[in-house]
Amino acid sequence: MHEPGDVLLGGLFEVHYSSVFPKWTFTSEPHQPVCTGFDILGFRQAMTMAFAVQEINKNPDLLPNLTLGYRLYDNCGALVVGFSGALALASGQEEVIDLQGGCAGSPPVLGIVGDSLSTFTIASASVLGLYRKPMVSFFATCSCLTNRQRFPSFFRTIPSDAFQVRAMIQILKHFGWTWVGLLVSDDDYGLHVARSFQSDLAQSGQGCLAYLEVLPWDGDLSENRRIVHVIKESTARVLMMFAHEFHMIHLMEEVVRQEVTGLQWLASEAMTAAAVLQTPDFMPYLNGTLGIAIRRGEITGLRDFLLRIRPGQSSNNTSYDMVQQFWEYSFQCKFGASGSAEACTGDENIQQVDAEFLDVSNLRPEYNIYKAVYALAYALDDMLQCEPGRGPFSGGSCADIHKLEPWQFVHYLQHVNFTTTFGDQVSFDENGDVLPIYDIVNWQWLPNGRTEVQNVGEVKRSPSRGEELQIHEDKIFWNFESNKPPQSVCSESCPPGTRMSRKKGQPVCCFDCLPCSEGEISNTTDSMECTSCPEDFWSSPQRDHCVPKKTEFLSYHEPLGVCLTAASLLGTVISAVVLGIFIHHRSTPVVRANNSELSFLLLVSLKLCFLCSLLFIGRPRLWTCQLRHAAFGISFVLCVSCILVKTMVVLAVFRASKPGGGATLKWFGAMQQRGTVLGLTFVQAAICTAWLVSYSPEPHKNTQYYNYKIVYECVVGSPIGFSVLMGYIGLLAVLSFQLAFLARNLPDNFNEAKLITFSMLIFCAVWVAFVPAYINSPGKYADAVEVFAILASSFGLLVALFGPKCYIILLRPERNTKKAIMDRDTRK
Repeated sequence: MHEPGDVLLGGLFEVHYSSVFPKWTFTSEPHQPVCTGFDILGFRQAMTMAFAVQEINKNPDLLPNLTLGYRLYDNCGALVVGFSGALALASGQEEVIDLQGGCAGSPPVLGIVGDSLSTFTIASASVLGLYRKPMVSFFATCSCLTNRQRFPSFFRTIPSDAFQVRAMIQILKHFGWTWVGLLVSDDDYGLHVARSFQSDLAQSGQGCLAYLEVLPWDGDLSENRRIVHVIKESTARVLMMFAHEFHMIHLMEEVVRQEVTGLQWLASEAMTAAAVLQTPDFMPYLNGTLGIAIRRGEITGLRDFLLRIRPGQSSNNTSYDMVQQFWEYSFQCKFGASGSAEACTGDENIQQVDAEFLDVSNLRPEYNIYKAVYALAYALDDMLQCEPGRGPFSGGSCADIHKLEPWQFVHYLQHVNFTTTFGDQVSFDENGDVLPIYDIVNWQWLPNGRTEVQNVGEVKRSPSRGEELQIHEDKIFWNFESNKPPQSVCSESCPPGTRMSRKKGQPVCCFDCLPCSEGEISNTTDSMECTSCPEDFWSSPQRDHCVPKKTEFLSYHEPLGVCLTAASLLGTVISAVVLGIFIHHRSTPVVRANNSELSFLLLVSLKLCFLCSLLFIGRPRLWTCQLRHAAFGISFVLCVSCILVKTMVVLAVFRASKPGGGATLKWFGAMQQRGTVLGLTFVQAAICTAWLVSYSPEPHKNTQYYNYKIVYECVVGSPIGFSVLMGYIGLLAVLSFQLAFLARNLPDNFNEAKLITFSMLIFCAVWVAFVPAYINSPGKYADAVEVFAILASSFGLLVALFGPKCYIILLRPERNTKKAIMDRDTRK
């Protein structure tokens, strides 16, 4: 079909969807194939280009002094027919072409709109690109066509499959579908999509392919049966289709035969407009299908143009063979069959043709054709407005319409930029791709048996915002009992507190959920690994967040701390009471007999011993850590020093009672006793001072005992300092024990040696048992052991040394006389 003009545009459309090739022999002449199967929508696409050219010619602002014409070819659904049509359009019908002469043949076209299928377009564009002849496709989506080295003059007004694949992945991500099946056609379109989808899906990490099946071209029944069996057995509930309608017809027949239900179908742009699938047989299975659709547009005046189509309008310059075929197909009549009931008159009512032909409310491929024609027209208009000296070519030159080089026109087409009456901006990037935009549609089977393709969103890319997805879920019909989106996952999401563990030999979407180990958490869904909590934190029971670790120390609020505190205070009170008794009875012989001043000092030191145990209870702080061992060491040295001096006094007194022993007592006067006690205590004070100055004890958070809690303790700083402190106490205690043991058989009545021996035996036994118990007790129990040792030894000294004296003072006052004490052998 052609229309004359100053400049011609070419078009390639699928007006017939199949063709029959005659058998050739070596002796026969070649014949053209016979086109069969009239495609009424393909014819409407051709008429859309004719309408766009007519509209441009009527527009006084666009190409005002130039008339556009066109030559439209039918590819008949065959590669060889479409390819030969493209070559004919590019070269013209005559060998010699002169735009300025009056040639009888048709001039070559300025550019070509088409082809529809990617495979056809690849073949044509690869040859046309050698001569830089521009080709603008409205339906070829193969991402391979973005290769500018191979296709330098190819453009398209439909987004590439690369964007369509990313749009599909965004839809999968939106609904949380990570386990999907993929069906593709066995051609460039399907195979490139398969490679692109696998690559992009792996990079996005948003899902996995449960299976990938290639649909056979010949509709092989056994292969379709196998594919449907794979679909049926798979756990994937979402199935994507990147194929042509004639592939899917055979597959859907097998789907119906095997009654495969419960699937959510996702259709590519090649499938969403496939009316042949929207039948009462298929729609129970395809109802609710989501799809990527070519952007819908509005073309004002197209319906009126279609209504004005009439056959038989022919002259020397215009041919309407396509219109006649359309008329014969629509009204089931024949031209040239005069006198027959099947003869076409040309006056038939065109409004009685297929309603789909005149329905211009859902123009999608037609809108792309409309934009393609206008892109060529605007590029030509920009070229004609070029001012010599300011042109884009060498020396500021402009292109000459009469001597136009194809590459010059490609330059203008590359930089075209305009906005359609529908409000869409049209421009091409460096690869010849238009700014991508797709509608998202939903197939809805209405009660009256009609199928409505409902717009439910869009996905697009803009220079400023990047890729955007908008879906109105409230408009979507889901073909499930719940009327909600299905779940399609290989493995359920791992909740917080667990991590994913890949199943060996399976895709990354198939995994087990393993709980995090103690001390580790995951606070997100589908976490790949668990993270360790900070040092002072521990994992919650659910392993989904970190909580502060429990703290442990010997507290005043726990039963053990309460008991030890009570015992400490009890010992302090008893020591104070005994001290009060001794002060009240200080003039009695029992108190005065064994150096009352040392007894008072000994009771004070015992009080300090009881009180210093309180420093071991409560949360360790720097001052308590530094003071606890110093106070303990000095208090016990003061106590043991008093006992040692008392023992030495007992021995000196006994020795002085013998002939010639009077000189011994001059070394044990009151001043000497005080000096000895203070000197021995001063040594311990010096040890503590050196220890605190060099390696001072300090509080420490110990996490080695337990992983789930922090033990607050005091580290001694210097083990040597602590050992010297304890060793000095032990030395004095052993020395006191030895002296008391030597004096154990002295006369009873004025002799404390036995009491001192017994008390020091208790003291040494307690501290000898303390060492292994302290070493093997973790955390707060080490402090409890030390407090217990302090209290036990203090109570042992208090009871052993002062219990018998208090008994005499309070209960046997008759024995608290000088006569009773001097009478050494009264009891014997």
